[in-house]
Amino acid sequence: MRRQRHKRKTSQVVIVTSDAADAVTKQFRIRTSVVRALTLLLCAALGALIGVLIVAEDIRREGGFQTAQQRETITRLETENLTLQRQVEELNATIQILSDTVAAKTESESELSQQIESQHTPTEFPLTGSATWEEVAEGDPMCVFTSSEGAMVVATADGTVEAVNDDPEYGHNVWIDHGNGYVTIYRNSGEVKVKQGESVKQGTTLFLIGEENSTLGYQMMKDGAYVAPMDVLVISG
Repeated sequence: MRRQRHKRKTSQVVIVTSDAADAVTKQFRIRTSVVRALTLLLCAALGALIGVLIVAEDIRREGGFQTAQQRETITRLETENLTLQRQVEELNATIQILSDTVAAKTESESELSQQIESQHTPTEFPLTGSATWEEVAEGDPMCVFTSSEGAMVVATADGTVEAVNDDPEYGHNVWIDHGNGYVTIYRNSGEVKVKQGESVKQGTTLFLIGEENSTLGYQMMKDGAYVAPMDVLVISG
């Protein structure tokens, strides 16, 4: 018969001693399986610790990377903000310039309009030089001027010669339409110096005053109705 083999049980001996003179040496017997288990646990603990340290380092590095990205993003946004601010300031400056230009143009156009209106309003004296005058009391309003030889009958504002007619009392008459509702009529027996349809300026000569035609009959209409010329004329001096 075969002899049955018994498994050998091995164990580890741990000897604990001291440097003291009367020290007692102690021995602890630990089974190999227990030592192996403790070794495995120790390795597992060390592995876990190393893993934790690696993860912590990765997290730290990732956090630093994210922080750098955030700083870069903030810097980029600040730069874009400054650029936008400069663009807004430039746009505001451009808008101000355009506003000033429009205001200046509007003012210029207003002044030009007033100037044109003034040039077409018959406020000037109808004769050069000095003259005497009287207002006709009967019929349509009229102012009769008497001047000396060498003077000229002139247009009192810019306009267009609407008509040149023979006049039963004064010899000739010239009608000027000023384009703003005003029409002026000049009655004199001298030679007419303008033609129908001709554009005239304030001061354009209509008649020359001589010895035989020193009298001028001057009338004015506004929107088709006669008005007193002296109410519109501006006489200085």
